[in-house]
Amino acid sequence: MESTSNPVYNLEYNTERPYLHIPEYGRHFQKMVDYATSIEDREERNRIAGAIISCMGNMQPHLRDVPDFQHKLWDQLFIMSDFKLDVDSPYDIPSKEVLAQRPEPLDYPQNHPKYRFYGNNIKRMIDQAVQWEKGDKRDGLEYAIANHMKKCYLNWNKDTVDDRVIFEHLLELSDGQIDLASDGENLTESGQFLKQMNAKSNRSSSKSNTGKKGSRGGRGKKRY
Repeated sequence: MESTSNPVYNLEYNTERPYLHIPEYGRHFQKMVDYATSIEDREERNRIAGAIISCMGNMQPHLRDVPDFQHKLWDQLFIMSDFKLDVDSPYDIPSKEVLAQRPEPLDYPQNHPKYRFYGNNIKRMIDQAVQWEKGDKRDGLEYAIANHMKKCYLNWNKDTVDDRVIFEHLLELSDGQIDLASDGENLTESGQFLKQMNAKSNRSSSKSNTGKKGSRGGRGKKRY
């Protein structure tokens, strides 16, 4: 049987060590905070806490003297002490209960998730269009919105779409205030949109291939 003096038997595993409240600072900082918390003399405890804050600031010297950053360091000091450190802080001491609170869930920004392929900007444009006075200017905007909706639909569907489908969606999204179907409007042909999208895709692919060939050709040149 091997002797217990063998270093393998004396290894210290992280799972057996005390919990690190903020692992980014490492275990040595945690030990300094634990030591400061154990000091009985308040004046000495304040001095040690100030020294720890200075060491924490040295990790990011360009932010060390920024007031907001100083506030953050003091908050982190109290967090690492599990809020047991009793010192004179230049800022309000954070509450453990407040820190543990869960944030309120955020509302999903999409107003009409059924038509996500149109995006939020389309709904904003429609809301703006219905506020305009009726006339040639509003008619042009409504037609432009419908055309853009058709383009977005084709980006999602990659095939074709009947204008009546776009008009129905526009009527629904505008709460019945924009009805291009009753006006007998015709949108840009689907093939024209698909042709433009394919041409754009081919140009992007061509630029990518040209860049790759140029990089290989540059390496193959002889240098004299």
